[in-house]
Amino acid sequence: MTRLDRYQADATNPGVKSALGDMVKRAWLPGLAWGVLMTLGGLLLMGPLRSFTDNEDSVNKSIEAMRTSAQSELWHWVSLIGNTENVIGATVIAALLIWWRTRQWWVAVIAPLALSMQALFMVVANAIVARPRPDVERLDDPAPPTSSYPSGHVGAPTTLYITLLILAQRITQPALRWAVTVVCAAIPVAVMYARVYRGMHHVTDVVVGLLNGLICVWLAWHFLRRRSDSAD
Repeated sequence: MTRLDRYQADATNPGVKSALGDMVKRAWLPGLAWGVLMTLGGLLLMGPLRSFTDNEDSVNKSIEAMRTSAQSELWHWVSLIGNTENVIGATVIAALLIWWRTRQWWVAVIAPLALSMQALFMVVANAIVARPRPDVERLDDPAPPTSSYPSGHVGAPTTLYITLLILAQRITQPALRWAVTVVCAAIPVAVMYARVYRGMHHVTDVVVGLLNGLICVWLAWHFLRRRSDSAD
C-alpha cells in the first residue's frame, strides 16, 4: 500500500547504515530491473516494432506543420524546465528546503535519489537503444548528444515535481494544496508536449520518459522501511 503520509506517521530517525541498506534493496535493485525492461522495450521499437516508428513520425510531422513563432517560443521556455542543469539545481534547492522544513534528511534525499536513478536508467537505455530522433526539423540548437529513447527531458522534471506533489499533500490549506498539486502534475505533461513539438522525441519516447520518472519516484518514496506502513 502506498501511503502519502508514511514519513509523518512514522517519523523515527533511521540509522544511516540501515537507510543505505534499504536504499539498495528497496530502490536500486528493483530499479535496475525496471531499467532492463525499459531498455528491452526500446530494442523492440528498434527491431520487431520498427514499423511503429514510421507511424510515430507522422505525429511529429503533423505537429511540425502546425508550428507558429509564438508557439515555438512558448514551448522553448517550457522545454527548458527539463534541461539537466535546471533540474539538478532545482532538485538541490528543493532537497535543502525539504530538509529545513521537515528536519528529516531521509525525506530530503527522496527527490535526489529518484533523479539519480532516472538519469542512470535513461543514459544506459539511451546508449544501448540509440533510437534516431524524429524525421522533422528539430528546434533544439544545439541538439543534446543523446538519442531519442527515452526522454530524459521528461523523466528528470517528473522525478522532482511528482515528489513535490506528494509532499504538497501536507499543506493544510485546501486551496493552496490543490493549486500546488495541479501545477506539479501539469509540468511533466507540458514538457512532454514541448519535446514532441520541438521535434526532439517521438510520442513513445516521452511516454516512457514519464513512466521512468514515475517509477523512480515510487521506488524512492518507498526506499525506507516504516513501521506504520503495513505493506512493508
